[in-house]
Amino acid sequence: MATAAETKGWTRDQMAARAAKELRDGYYVNLGIGIPTLVANNIPGGMTVTLQSENGMLGIGPFPYEDQVDPDLINAGKQTISELPSSSYFDSAASFAMIRGGHIDLTVLGAMEVSEKGDIANWMIPGKMIKGMGGAMDLVAGVKKIIVVMEHNAKSGDPKFIPECTLPLTGKNVVDMIITDLAVFHRPDHDSPFKLIELAPGVTAEEVREKTTANYVE
Repeated sequence: MATAAETKGWTRDQMAARAAKELRDGYYVNLGIGIPTLVANNIPGGMTVTLQSENGMLGIGPFPYEDQVDPDLINAGKQTISELPSSSYFDSAASFAMIRGGHIDLTVLGAMEVSEKGDIANWMIPGKMIKGMGGAMDLVAGVKKIIVVMEHNAKSGDPKFIPECTLPLTGKNVVDMIITDLAVFHRPDHDSPFKLIELAPGVTAEEVREKTTANYVE
């Protein structure tokens, strides 16, 4: 039988659902790999949101279940995705022109580390061979609002919301909101500190403080 300590906080899907609350009708949105892909399954009913992928697709459907997978349909992270009747396809140059031109309203990304100043490190995984940064650098530089969805602590127990990032940066002073399994942090602009605005079920402000090394406003 699970204890209260084991069940408190948000699951991965609940974190994605919380991120989906930041969507607005008419938004063009890019979703990163991992937990952010689950946002596609949590778009509020009646809301029109167009999902974009860096490898050249506009209009992505819900994240497919195993019996719905089409191996020919993948996103920039090589994850299988679904299409809609309105989906369109184009080359990556056109896709990045959308991003760099400021035409994407919001992106939801995963991260290994986020600093209290809004820096993000989400491309270099320690001990693994990485071909390159991919589209993340363009996303954090060209998209209007950046939301990070990540576990509050690494598997080692180390905090991921920290004073200064220790891994190679994807972007500096770019993150607007952080959603973890424990809490939500937000800042109104890039000159302001992050503020704790929401706690996950069963989580206390004291627990968040104990598991966070970054400075933030309560």
